[in-house]
Amino acid sequence: MAMGPILGDNRRGRRAPMAEINVTPMVDVMLVLLIIFMVTAPLLVAGVPVDLPDSKAGALDQEVKPVQISLDASGAIFIDDMPVPEAALSTRLAQIATPDSDEGGPRIFLRADRGLDYGRVMRVMGELNNAGLRKVALVSTQGSEAP
Repeated sequence: MAMGPILGDNRRGRRAPMAEINVTPMVDVMLVLLIIFMVTAPLLVAGVPVDLPDSKAGALDQEVKPVQISLDASGAIFIDDMPVPEAALSTRLAQIATPDSDEGGPRIFLRADRGLDYGRVMRVMGELNNAGLRKVALVSTQGSEAP
């Protein structure tokens, strides 16, 4: 602790402790933590690389983690980053749409590459409908007006 002079009471020059907190070390630690989190946060976002189309719609509020179905540029289907053959898609979707779930099943985020054939995406949406999954949202990037 720092010592400061106390004057008076015929004791000139006597030193007493000062009650000030030095916050510089705390600020240094907080800045280091901020840098660590800024560097590691982008590494936590992982997934299937998909070139999403642009949209003017805003982001949705999420309470429960949705199931993500992705179609990459080659047309391969992924459910939560796990590849699924097209023949096994209906079986896997039936497992997701359990009878004890609420009306319409869990929320589904469908992400499809912009270069894919429209019919390919519609076949996946048809499988979702057949499985009883009604809460389907199409994912896009927020961008400027489409050409």
